[in-house]
Amino acid sequence: MLWLMLWPVLAAMFAWGLLAVVFWGQLVLWVADLIRQWAQYATFVVPWSATDVALFAAKVLIVVLLVPLIQLTALLILGVFGMPEMVNHVAARRFAQLERRHGGSFMGSVWNGLVSLGGLVMLGLLSLPLWIFPPLWPILPVAILGWVNQQVLRYDALAEHADAGEMREIFRANRGSLYVLGVALALVAYVPLLGFFAPVVVGLAFIHFLLDRLQRRRAAP
Repeated sequence: MLWLMLWPVLAAMFAWGLLAVVFWGQLVLWVADLIRQWAQYATFVVPWSATDVALFAAKVLIVVLLVPLIQLTALLILGVFGMPEMVNHVAARRFAQLERRHGGSFMGSVWNGLVSLGGLVMLGLLSLPLWIFPPLWPILPVAILGWVNQQVLRYDALAEHADAGEMREIFRANRGSLYVLGVALALVAYVPLLGFFAPVVVGLAFIHFLLDRLQRRRAAP
């Protein structure tokens, strides 16, 4: 379980770190140019050419976005390759009597991950006008990643034990709680060192929470 906590994050850090090193200069200039354009538009087309400010803001924005991208990549890796092992670990200790109805599948997990990525892109595009306001830079990634995190983890947490109908009903009934857990993961990802373990820790929290809701649902009259 300890290795499962580390290797998805290490793999994601290596992939994004390599891309950042290779394309850092071009990316900073491109983002700085976007910031200058947004600032000029936000100030009613008044010329705005604070190059140093734009470059600094571009570097900050890239770092702010890099953390959730690493966390999301680790989460997708974990969702496809690690969650079944985590579900078995939790189920064997707390939910051994819970019937497995196999409402999800490996391909379903992959498709759910793709849908989550599509949702991430769509939410990012829809929120694009808000990115011209620097105070929103730390808030927007957390808000968007909160949705993506719960979208990825909730499916894999119940895929083995619940049928398709149970999954839909439990997701609908616990939408707010699942989003809060997703936001918690997005926030913890920014904490040094603890961010390494965040995907697995919050993944275990999703599994415990959702399997408990499934068990209660089946036990209810």
